[in-house]
Amino acid sequence: MRKEYRHLISGGAAAATLLLSWSAHAANPIADEKIAVAQASLQRAEQSGAPQTAPVELATARDKLARAQKANADHDIKMATALAEQANVDAEVAEATAMQQHSHAAAVEFDTSMQALRNEAMRSTSAVPTAQ
Repeated sequence: MRKEYRHLISGGAAAATLLLSWSAHAANPIADEKIAVAQASLQRAEQSGAPQTAPVELATARDKLARAQKANADHDIKMATALAEQANVDAEVAEATAMQQHSHAAAVEFDTSMQALRNEAMRSTSAVPTAQ
């Protein structure tokens, strides 16, 4: 009976070691989530026109996201999380820059249209003869 207990103990120890080893190599859900959020922000920035209006910020976000993914693959969870958060912020800055530039262009176009209408109105009123 003593041999049976030894096998159980050694088998249990091996299973526990395997379980600990597996959990140490498992993906970290927090880092995975932060990376997914950064990827979504990067996609939004790309769709908002950031490649043309904020290429530096977008390139920085892409670089940090790639580094976060590598750190996560290397099981450097702290670095992966930090880089993913930074990539997210950089992507949001790129998106905001693109949106600001689009808004500015729309405002300039609106102002130009309004000035053209004012000029037309001035011409119309000056062309009307006054009654004497």
